[in-house]
Amino acid sequence: MEKVQWKVEGMTCSNCALTIHKFLERKGMKDVKVNTIGGDVSFEMDDVHTKEELATGIKDLGYKVAGEKELTRDKKTILSTPIERFWVCFPFTAILMLHMIPGVHIDWLRDPWIQLGLSLPVYIIGMSFFGRSAVKSLRNGMPNMDVLIAMGATAAFVYSLYGTLTGQAERYMFYETAAAILTLVFFGNYLEDASIRSTQRALNSLASSQKVMANMIAYDDDHHEHLFPVENTQLKVGDLILIKTGEQVPMDCKILWGDVHVNEAIVTGESAPVHKHAKDKLIGGSLIQDGTVKAQVTAVGNDTVLSGIINLVKQAQGDKPPVQQLADKISAIFVPVVIGIAVITLAVNWIIIKDFTPALMRGIAVLVIACPCAMGLATPAAIAVGLGRGAKTGILFRNATSLERFKDIKQVVFDKTGTLTTGKFVIGNWSGRTPLEQLAVGSRQSAIGGQQSAEDTHHSPPDSHQDATHDSRLNFPSAVDRVSPKALAVAQDLPQAQHDDFKRLVYSLEKYSNHPVAKAITNAWKAKDEFKWSKIEEVKGLGMKAMDKEGNEYWAGSYKLAEEFTEDDKHSLYVLKNEQLLGWMDVTDEVRPEAKQVINYLHSKNIKTILLSGDRAAKCEQLAQELGIDEVIAEHSPEQKLKKIAELNSIAPIAMVGDGINDAPALAKASVGVSMSEASQIAIQTAQVVLIGNGLKNLPAALGLGKHTYLTIKQNLFWAFFYNIIAIPVAAFGFLTPTFGALVMGLSDVVLGVNSVRLFVKKVV
Repeated sequence: MEKVQWKVEGMTCSNCALTIHKFLERKGMKDVKVNTIGGDVSFEMDDVHTKEELATGIKDLGYKVAGEKELTRDKKTILSTPIERFWVCFPFTAILMLHMIPGVHIDWLRDPWIQLGLSLPVYIIGMSFFGRSAVKSLRNGMPNMDVLIAMGATAAFVYSLYGTLTGQAERYMFYETAAAILTLVFFGNYLEDASIRSTQRALNSLASSQKVMANMIAYDDDHHEHLFPVENTQLKVGDLILIKTGEQVPMDCKILWGDVHVNEAIVTGESAPVHKHAKDKLIGGSLIQDGTVKAQVTAVGNDTVLSGIINLVKQAQGDKPPVQQLADKISAIFVPVVIGIAVITLAVNWIIIKDFTPALMRGIAVLVIACPCAMGLATPAAIAVGLGRGAKTGILFRNATSLERFKDIKQVVFDKTGTLTTGKFVIGNWSGRTPLEQLAVGSRQSAIGGQQSAEDTHHSPPDSHQDATHDSRLNFPSAVDRVSPKALAVAQDLPQAQHDDFKRLVYSLEKYSNHPVAKAITNAWKAKDEFKWSKIEEVKGLGMKAMDKEGNEYWAGSYKLAEEFTEDDKHSLYVLKNEQLLGWMDVTDEVRPEAKQVINYLHSKNIKTILLSGDRAAKCEQLAQELGIDEVIAEHSPEQKLKKIAELNSIAPIAMVGDGINDAPALAKASVGVSMSEASQIAIQTAQVVLIGNGLKNLPAALGLGKHTYLTIKQNLFWAFFYNIIAIPVAAFGFLTPTFGALVMGLSDVVLGVNSVRLFVKKVV
């Protein structure tokens, strides 16, 4: 299925989003997400319908697919924004309201025909928007707030027109009420749009970083280099560019020449410059602080890291967390309920006060003061700010539900390698013999009468490619066997090149693994003439298994492979051939500097910490003691980790923190999966939350942001319900006029926007 992402204009409340959502689902679209705040609509399209058909259907609902001119063929119309409509209506309404100012007496303004002439343009403009929207929403079966506004304004206007036409203007003249309702609601819509747009501030800041000028390198026929300034949107994959100090990286690229210090705060939130040189990748939108490089563009458009982040955030904003479901249900029936209350208000007041005019004004006040939008926007506004702030600081939430789930987290489970440690391994001591060496020793021993195998005591002097000393003392069971002097001499006379074969063998096995230890080995012992395998696979929890053309079986992995052959379990990697131990390696890893601080923070919040690893128990216990982790669960395979996460999850909600790839199943099983990743790897992450580029540093911020976003949602929902519960009875009992009710209604949504925007500056840690 094709993934479609549109920007839809004209959505004013949650009912609008529900209308579009239901339309697309009726058409058979899958994974439909509609974001009321930003107008973003995404879905998976089937092969039955076309984009043109769907865009036309959305247009018939009263909305417009923006940026799809070939689909909608609409031209920009005048009075297309709330502020434009407000300024056109304001002069007419202001004149109508003059005679209501104490001490101001303008006789000609009391003429009903003049008031009709002044209010008619306002009413026409108002109905061209509110009336049309109301009719379409009723036709779609999802009445929105515009139904209430249109009914209230029409009731006041028609009532006044009746008095004018029947010569009873003194008793029925409320033209200024109709005009004021429409004008003030336009103004309220403008304030609402402005406050809601501010919730997108962080995301817009990311988007604005996508358009810059670039210095493209081109060569003439004489191979002379020339620079051409072009907009980065014109760049293509493979283009060469020059980036200098103070310039923004125009697109994702790879450095070919030069080195720079680059500020990647645009995606990591960390302003400390990172040193990069040839073959390193630069992220589009980051800033060169010092240095000059020539680079080759590796990704453009929606394939860049920054675009990927923006699109993921937009999709997450379209999610509906459980807390929003109740508000959506109430919003769906809110308008019919308010209309019923308004009719009851009119009837009861008419009966009690025996005067139709004030009873009608109270009914109109009920219509215009009610605000279903407040309930619909309470959650999206807070989520937009929470997701935006997260993206700006290097925390990527893949869905809105994970924000809400953070409030319940009582346990945090950490993987060890690459999570609590840096994952940047350095080779320490190692010792081994090669298959060739083993074969040579065996054949010579046979020739001298079947002597027992010689102790393997080869020493490889350190060289420029070796990170640490090669320990010549192999603690194999055979090392204590008796050997003949002649056999020992044969072994000692083996060429030095055969000793290097051990490194070549290990490299040939580990190059097919994604484990951090394997990557460290392949980087340090890279070899050209590698072993050729007929079959090779990675066995989770054990290591790499390979078979050569002769049928020999090789293993490189954990102590579980070698426990039958040696009691020495302190090494990181063991190498076997045909169930015979060839050697071992030690690799060292350092603890992340921020790990201790993060653990202490979690303890301060009464959150239990657990280390869950496949590593040896002794190493895990040592690390846990150093960091102060509460519980250690060691020597677990990926399948066992998965079962353990399910078991822990049944006790209390947990967050699992891992590297995002090797721990993918466990991350998916946890209440909230949190992975750590370089920005260029975001696309392959499956966790709900991704910490970009700064290790564990942002974990407390992610937890705090989730909790405070949920708190803001609760505050917004409380305001939305409280406002309507108080405002509607106040209007029904005649304590405010329809004009004042329209103003208050417009400002009610602004309160939600302002409260949500507080998340940008609120302390969350």
